[in-house]
Amino acid sequence: MSQTDGLEDAAILMMSLGEAEASEVFKHLSPKEVQKLGEAIAKTKTITRERVIEVVDKFTGIAAAQSLLVSNSGDYVRSVLRRALGDDKAALLIDRILQGGDVSGIESLKWMEPASVAELLRNEHPQIIAAILVHLDFDQAADILKFFNERQRNEVMLRVATMEGIQPSALKDLNEVLFKVLAGGDKMRKSSLGGVKTAAEMINLMGTAIEGTVIESIRNHDADLAQKIMDKMFVFDDVIKLDDKSIQTVLKEVSSDVLIVALKGAQPELKEKFLSNMSTRAAESLREDLESRGPMRLSEVEAQQKEILKTVRRLADEGVIVIGGGADDAMV
Repeated sequence: MSQTDGLEDAAILMMSLGEAEASEVFKHLSPKEVQKLGEAIAKTKTITRERVIEVVDKFTGIAAAQSLLVSNSGDYVRSVLRRALGDDKAALLIDRILQGGDVSGIESLKWMEPASVAELLRNEHPQIIAAILVHLDFDQAADILKFFNERQRNEVMLRVATMEGIQPSALKDLNEVLFKVLAGGDKMRKSSLGGVKTAAEMINLMGTAIEGTVIESIRNHDADLAQKIMDKMFVFDDVIKLDDKSIQTVLKEVSSDVLIVALKGAQPELKEKFLSNMSTRAAESLREDLESRGPMRLSEVEAQQKEILKTVRRLADEGVIVIGGGADDAMV
């Protein structure tokens, strides 16, 4: 089942619950989940009775098959999160859940517009800003950094890249009105946040204009560190390195509207990579759409390329496709 089908099923289920019950469910979702599910509900117009029954029966079957009784809840959480999110993302959540870390103040920032968050953080020390941004989703952190001036942005990214971990007490200097302190004492193991990979993910989503200045600034400070970050980065042009099966998997997850805009600014070789992995009819239709589209703003093109990159990274995190790799990471 595709992500789109899952969202449609979720939207139908929420609508069948009624306003009161649905609102309780929304309280347990992340900002992005609320946005996606809300958009799916808004797009859902006419639903047949049979379709509603199908969704409810499916949900009932899944719920009935789940057991809430596990012998070791800690192991269960670790296992479920790793299977769902991959080792890297799961590690961040496991640290927070099992260690009792409280990041409620920072979590509240996820509901705010990037410009508003940037304004709140503008006068904080770069180390404090870095400590906050590594708790946010990569794309939100990248959008926030776009609102900083070049010097401040580069200083923050240098600290993100060199960060080896965060002690819960590290955020105590923040304004108490805006953020709560991470719970726990010195005995708590530091969370494995920040580092080269985190910096690469953020820079990936900043856009080409900003990306170059950030990397150059880090290179001036530490050339080896800059190279390590670049080795971890995966930009839109790198999609051409995916094998045909992976491209086909990505195409199933990306809408034609997003693909048309993203490919408008792509290299010819990358366009052909996508077209060659589509059916003849679909490829012809896409070619016609690309030719009929007039000039587009670079920001619009990069925004849709970013959406495809997020899909590629999600599929990679889920183990569905493989990205990157090199001489010592060959497929066997």
